[in-house]
Amino acid sequence: MLRLFLSVGIVFCVAGAAGAQDGGWHTPEEPQAAASDGAGSVLPASASLPMSIPGGKSLPNDAGQVWHDYDISGYTARVTSTNRPEQAIVDWILRETGYEAWHSGPVSILNADHRALRVYHTPEMHKLIADVVDRFTSSEAASYSFSMRVVTLDSPGWRTIAQRLMNPVSVRTPGISAWVLAKEDAAILLGELRRRRDYREHSSPYLIVGNGQSTVVSAMRGRPYVRGVIARPDVAAGFEPDTSQIDEGFALDFSPLITADHRLIDAAIRCEINQIEKIIPVMIDVPTQTSPGQRTKIEVPQVTQYRFHERFRWPVEKVLLVGMGMAPLPIPVDGAPLVPGVPLPIGKTPARADLLVFVECKGQVAPAADASEPGRLREAKNYRGRY
Repeated sequence: MLRLFLSVGIVFCVAGAAGAQDGGWHTPEEPQAAASDGAGSVLPASASLPMSIPGGKSLPNDAGQVWHDYDISGYTARVTSTNRPEQAIVDWILRETGYEAWHSGPVSILNADHRALRVYHTPEMHKLIADVVDRFTSSEAASYSFSMRVVTLDSPGWRTIAQRLMNPVSVRTPGISAWVLAKEDAAILLGELRRRRDYREHSSPYLIVGNGQSTVVSAMRGRPYVRGVIARPDVAAGFEPDTSQIDEGFALDFSPLITADHRLIDAAIRCEINQIEKIIPVMIDVPTQTSPGQRTKIEVPQVTQYRFHERFRWPVEKVLLVGMGMAPLPIPVDGAPLVPGVPLPIGKTPARADLLVFVECKGQVAPAADASEPGRLREAKNYRGRY
């Protein structure tokens, strides 16, 4: 059964209390475990140390909180796209457990580095965390990859021919629609859309994302404008323009994670769009002794902002299609490259387009061939345009 979760992205960091050591701490009432009850692996326990904090007090464990160090080095070692791969694990734990679980109720700690994820919480919470850690560190799950296509169309009329191919998914954000399709039906739909003159694709068709990792498809440009003036008696005009810049464009963040049984995909999708609808000129007085009637122009931007952030879950063998509706699209419709500083033509209406996101699991990437097996292929599965 399809499920959808609304997710809030949070950056979370907790500093460990004084006295922490590589093997972790234990409470006086609850010795540290050497292995987790769940799927996540735990670093070996070191010598028992009292869990004390400055002032001679102990960390509260009235709800039965225990400390575990989860070994995540297997995941962080193979991720080279970011300097802090452990942050992805922390983000997914917060999605699964909720932000409030770490800032209200039992005293808790969540901290991560390249080697370990350190957690102080209840045994029930450790079961959820162990499952998340296993989804990242499992060697089999690591071989899964996903593709994402970002497409725009000038009109939403494509839905009339696609309705019979799609099964709707409930979405909480107003104005957003989502569907799942069989891979064969998704290929048929993409083929039909490509025949339309208003079809534009804004990401590489071969964009591949590893399980548990994130990618951002972005088309941003800086639009400068004059926001005010700065008095300068030392220059002839008596002032100089105070310029600033607004980043205009869209950025779409995609983070997939397969479940432990490899049957379902969880994905967090976030989209941000900034569009300058128009620049409103304002004439202001900047008098000087030599030119008391001097005036100059400043500019006030009129900006439209669009924000979307949700989490989806769907079967591995299906394709997820998310329709963002007729969203602002600060991208030239003729496909010309973005030119920083080029203003919108006078009298031209800001662009709108139906923004679509196709997400598909490409299956397991074939392992690299061993030198002792010269006949094995050294590349991932290639669908040769079928999907």
